[in-house]
This record gives sequence, C-alpha cells and structure tokens, in this order.
Amino acid sequence: MAFNSWADFFAMGGYGFYVWLAYGISFLALAVLILNTLTKRKKILKTVNQRIAREERIKKAKNRKGTL
Repeated sequence: MAFNSWADFFAMGGYGFYVWLAYGISFLALAVLILNTLTKRKKILKTVNQRIAREERIKKAKNRKGTL
C-alpha cells in the first residue's frame, strides 16, 4: 500500500482513527505489563533479601546461645 502524503498515511484510507487507536491500546497494554513485571520483581527481590537477612540473624542468635 502506497501513500501519496503523510496525511494519507495517518488517515489510513479513512480508518486511521481505528488503526492508531489499536496501536495506542497495544502499546499502553505492553507498557502496563512491563511496569507491573518490574514492580513485582522488585517486591519479590526485597522479600527474598529480607528472608535471607532474617535467617542469618536467627543463625547468629543460635550460635551465640551455643557459645554461652
């Protein structure tokens, strides 16, 4: 499909509104998905690090009780 001008390209033969709306919704959905994934990843890593730190504190406390 060839377009004579940029205006024709953006109009997409009269269907431009629907075409660009579909692109916009798709990109918005992808952006939300990416942000959600990054947020959940950060939360999971924080939880894992907290658990590791807790286990280390418990292990140190047990070692102190054994040496006393």
